[in-house]
Amino acid sequence: MKKNSYKAWMAAAVVLLVLFVDQLSKIWVKTHMGLYDVIPVTDWFRIYFVENNGMAFGIEAGGKLFLSLFRIVAVVLIILYIRRLVKESYKTGFIVCVTLVLAGASGNIIDSIFYGAIFEASFPGHVASLVPWGEGYSSLLHGKVVDMLYFPLFSGTWPDWVPMVGGDEFLFFRFIFNIADSAITVGVILILLFYRRTLSYSLLSKTEREKIDKEKQEKESEI
Repeated sequence: MKKNSYKAWMAAAVVLLVLFVDQLSKIWVKTHMGLYDVIPVTDWFRIYFVENNGMAFGIEAGGKLFLSLFRIVAVVLIILYIRRLVKESYKTGFIVCVTLVLAGASGNIIDSIFYGAIFEASFPGHVASLVPWGEGYSSLLHGKVVDMLYFPLFSGTWPDWVPMVGGDEFLFFRFIFNIADSAITVGVILILLFYRRTLSYSLLSKTEREKIDKEKQEKESEI
């Protein structure tokens, strides 16, 4: 029981830490930079303020209300999933990875739900301010997600022999994202690298898991 309690507190701490850093960075950018303003940090890293209606890394998919509701449903399902992982004493590392995905999704949900109601609109040359509830640039569930992390690592020109794009310039990495997106990406990558079997097992039905556990116990008893 104490071990499970530790895992639950660990998951809660991860969510709170990611949300704190994510929202602190977004609020600072929103209230100190105009839309599309850029702060150079190094040649390969810039703070570049953009907003988007879509999923991670600015990908657009479906209407704004649909995306907000989808995020909320996804977060609820992940919370229930983590609760089961803790209850069934899954590895702490796996729980932390799934919790990173939860924290990232939750961070972008906060933008979608509240930012439209509490912030002025951001546009080039204008730094937004907090406003009284309901006087913002949009309504509840219609806020835009704030992105700011930009890593243009290197650029160049495609060789002439490359079909369709030969001679064109390219830039790597052109996506602009935020701390929440990073948490989701790190969590997913770690799961795929180290916990693929654990993930597959955890998504099985209770009956299927019990069958696998029973077969495993029988094999171990035969050794």
